[in-house]
Amino acid sequence: MFDNLSDKLDKALHVLKGHGQITEVNVAETLKEVRRALLDADVNFKTAKAFTNTVKEKAMGQDVLTSLKPGQLMVKLVKDELTTLMGGETAGIDLSGNPSIILMSGLQGSGKTTFSGKLANYLKNKKTKKPLLVACDVYRPAAIDQLHVVGEQIGVEVFSDKGNQDPVAIATAAIAHAKENGHNVVIVDTAGRLAIDEQMMTEISNIHKAIQPQETLFVVDSMTGQDAVNTAKAFNDVLNFDGVVLTKLDGDTRGGAALSIKSVVDKPIKFIGTGEKMEAVDVFHPSRMADRILGMGDVVSLVERAQEQFDEEEARKLQKKIAKNQFGFDDFLSQIQQIKKMGNMKDLMGMIPGMGKALKGIDIDDDAFKGIEAIIHSMTPDERSNPSVINGSRKKRIAKGSGTSIQEVNQLLKQFDQMSKMMKMMQGGGGRKMMQMMNNMKGMQ
Repeated sequence: MFDNLSDKLDKALHVLKGHGQITEVNVAETLKEVRRALLDADVNFKTAKAFTNTVKEKAMGQDVLTSLKPGQLMVKLVKDELTTLMGGETAGIDLSGNPSIILMSGLQGSGKTTFSGKLANYLKNKKTKKPLLVACDVYRPAAIDQLHVVGEQIGVEVFSDKGNQDPVAIATAAIAHAKENGHNVVIVDTAGRLAIDEQMMTEISNIHKAIQPQETLFVVDSMTGQDAVNTAKAFNDVLNFDGVVLTKLDGDTRGGAALSIKSVVDKPIKFIGTGEKMEAVDVFHPSRMADRILGMGDVVSLVERAQEQFDEEEARKLQKKIAKNQFGFDDFLSQIQQIKKMGNMKDLMGMIPGMGKALKGIDIDDDAFKGIEAIIHSMTPDERSNPSVINGSRKKRIAKGSGTSIQEVNQLLKQFDQMSKMMKMMQGGGGRKMMQMMNNMKGMQ
């Protein structure tokens, strides 16, 4: 996420990061590089220029040159200004209606239908809502089918009327259906076009007037950079939408849309899509994103994701097993499943301070645990429960069954043994201290 921009900003600020003498010339040169990095990331020229001018004014006003740690103060100014540029505060979603109506808008291919499903999944699981998805793309039968597939996948009802060519009538009927069937959120997926046209704008404007949504969200593919910002402006002129959704942020995105969109349309980014899975959606936090862009990681989001997957009952059972030295490979497999549910592996690694830079150029995919899982699945139930019984001949069989080498099996057994010892050691209060530390870090943000 924003790898190129992070790299270029890191190089630009490198001179100032030391404790040495910083001059006005140094600051000017550094900010010139910062502006270049922003322009390379496809940030609007006016936005990039205003950004560096503001940072320079603040730097001169706060006596950065004469401070004890000028480099650190300068990085903090850049971080604060990036946060402001992306909206400053975290923007919530309005769920005050009964039912709450959310209208989705955007161009074809922006990821609107997929995001509608992700949002429904998020509201169902994290906000305990009963959402209804509505298929109002009357031009592409495949879009209606896609929404039904998504709805089935996440266990959310989809309202559609394939024979009807009037999206206003479909949306209105869907709201009546929601009221009758106890749905407290209605998410209306509308038609997109390959480009902005008058017919499309009139149609979505008519739907908007008819259903009076609490939230109108504009979904945009973040990989389209500056084009995304121009499209957002055109939609905002017609719809006056409430917030932006940036999809495909896990791709090779330059970051221009995330950094420019707020200053151009003055509407907050509310959600970001970070992968293909239905769980791969995050509320947008400008401050945390600024941290990540500057290579500072995002420990708070990492802790939050871990806590979402944390099952207290399972944790208690696991604690007892560890205390009795009964922690086996089935338990290990269960822990791997929980980590995988937290999201895209590269995204998770990027949340650890400094890790993004350390892993630059290294390809981390979601199959990172594939070999380990194959080895564990090739073990018998007895071997999983009592790894100590695994001898040479068993190792040969496990390696053959999992398509791995005996060395890889040995490596896993060794790592598992070391991890078991460490977990046993942490039973004496170490684990609680670690959780306390993580919670303290969360409170500091």
